[in-house]
Amino acid sequence: MPQRDLELTVTATELVAKGILCVTLAPQDGGELPAWSPGSHIDLHFVSRGVECVRQYSLCGRTTDRRHWQVAVLLVPDGRGGSAHIHEAFKEGDTVRVTGPRNNFPLVSAQRYLFIAGGIGITPILPMITEVATAESDWRLVYCGRSFDSMAFIDDVVALGADNVILHADNVHGRADLGALIAQASPETVVYCCGPESMLSAVDENCASWSPGRVHVERFSRRDDGDEHSATEFEVEFARTGVTVTVPADRSILEMAEELGVDIDSSCQEGVCGSCETKVLSGTPDHRDEVLSEDERATGQTMMVCVSRSCSARLVLDA
Repeated sequence: MPQRDLELTVTATELVAKGILCVTLAPQDGGELPAWSPGSHIDLHFVSRGVECVRQYSLCGRTTDRRHWQVAVLLVPDGRGGSAHIHEAFKEGDTVRVTGPRNNFPLVSAQRYLFIAGGIGITPILPMITEVATAESDWRLVYCGRSFDSMAFIDDVVALGADNVILHADNVHGRADLGALIAQASPETVVYCCGPESMLSAVDENCASWSPGRVHVERFSRRDDGDEHSATEFEVEFARTGVTVTVPADRSILEMAEELGVDIDSSCQEGVCGSCETKVLSGTPDHRDEVLSEDERATGQTMMVCVSRSCSARLVLDA
C-alpha cells in the first residue's frame, strides 16, 4: 500500500530522559502536516555509515499541533545502529525523509482506560492519555521504568492528572505487580500497553480471560513464544506485476519480491510496522505478524509479506 513521503526539517533535539532524545520535525515550507491519531507512528529514513536505514517511531506530541511532529528515540548501544546515529548525527536544520503516519495501535472508545507503559513505551501512550484526559474520560496510567531518570515525559503525564498516575521505578520499588493492578480493573475497562516483552507477556497472561476487544498491546518486535513455525516452500503470483515465483522455506515473500523488482513498501521486516501489508486475492495466508487482529487474520484479505507465509500451496497477491 503506498505511503506518503515527506521531506521534513529537524527543528529541535532534546534529551528528555537518560538515553532518550526527543526530535521535533516540521515541514520545510512551514505548512501543515497530515493529521494523525493517538497510536500512530512514522518511518524515519536516513543513511548511517553508508547503509540506508528505516526506523519506526511513535508520534508522541499533540495531535492538535499540525505544524510539528515529535518522536522520542531510545539509545540502544547494542542495537542495529539506527538509534545511535539519530542521537549522534541528527541536528537542528537537518532534512529527514519521513513516511507515514500509520496507525496499527488505534485508541478505541471506552468507559474506562488502564494504560500501562514501560520505558520508551510511554511514547504511543502519551497522546492517548492527552486525548482521554481532554475528553474527561476515566483513565489510569501505570508507568514503569528502570529508574526515574530513565523515564521520559513524567511531568507531562502528571500534569494531565496526578491522581490518575502510578509511577514505578524498578530500582526503588522492585518489579511492579501488574497482576494485582489489572485485577482491580472494572469490566468496562480497556487496557493499552506498550513496553518490553516481559511486560506485554504479563499483560497477555493476566488478561487471558478478557475479550480481545478490551486488550490492546504494541510490540517493538515480534514476540519469541518458543514455538518454531515450520516453513515449507510455496508459490506466489504477483498479479499486477505478472510474475510467479516459488518462495523457498528459508526466504520471505518480501525478499523474493525485491529480487524480482516487485514494488512492495517495507520497513521493519519484523511484522510489527504494517508497511508491507498486501492484499490477498486468493490462497490462505499463514499470519506471523504482530499487526493484524484475530478478526483481520480470519478474513485472510491482507497479509504482512515480510514475515507471513502460506498455508496453501499457492498465493495470489495484489502486487
